[in-house]
Amino acid sequence: MTRRSITFFAVAILLLCSGRPAVGQSNPAATKVQQATPDPHAALAHDHHDGLTVMADPYTDKARGKEKFGKANPLDAGILPVEIFLRNETNEPIHVDINTIQLEVQLRRGGRQEIDWLPPEDVAGLVAHPGGVAPSNRPRIAGIPLPSGDKKTDKLAEILRPLTLDADVVPPLGTLHGFLYFNVNNEMSLADSAVLYVPDVSVIVSKKALMFYEVRFGKAAQP
Repeated sequence: MTRRSITFFAVAILLLCSGRPAVGQSNPAATKVQQATPDPHAALAHDHHDGLTVMADPYTDKARGKEKFGKANPLDAGILPVEIFLRNETNEPIHVDINTIQLEVQLRRGGRQEIDWLPPEDVAGLVAHPGGVAPSNRPRIAGIPLPSGDKKTDKLAEILRPLTLDADVVPPLGTLHGFLYFNVNNEMSLADSAVLYVPDVSVIVSKKALMFYEVRFGKAAQP
């Protein structure tokens, strides 16, 4: 056997040996890809019927709020931000009147109270000037917001607006999500027994009104 033949033979053996481990590693990788991805919202408090699921995630911890909102953290002004997810599992668009959504809380002295949510501009004003800004009469709907004339408030409002739930039509097989803000006067423990009340929901095409949704938080949350 010539020196050239020996060299070619050695190279061929090396190529075969180097390729064998790659074949052996292919099956574990394929198995890993096939594993089901868990639903990150599965543990959230929710209510579901008629093909629509309403889920809610109250932010009661200031550190968590700081991570999400930065300088515009509503918790610094005693306001509870609630991230709401609306998931439509039907083939029809569904309208949710976000203006009538309320938070029902159990008061320490007894009884219950319904709280309307605040527009992001009002939240920004309370964060910028704690205790020194009265709520405005701004409509709680999507639209072009007018500047307040307060640069600090306007800057914080710019942070909050993109995070706020400002759409009311959930597309077929689609999901909407965003935050609504409820002034609980720093009593974040009220979230343990609070209920998010969504009263006005309807199927757009048929104009069929759906039963209201109630999402119970914290200790009263659904399993």
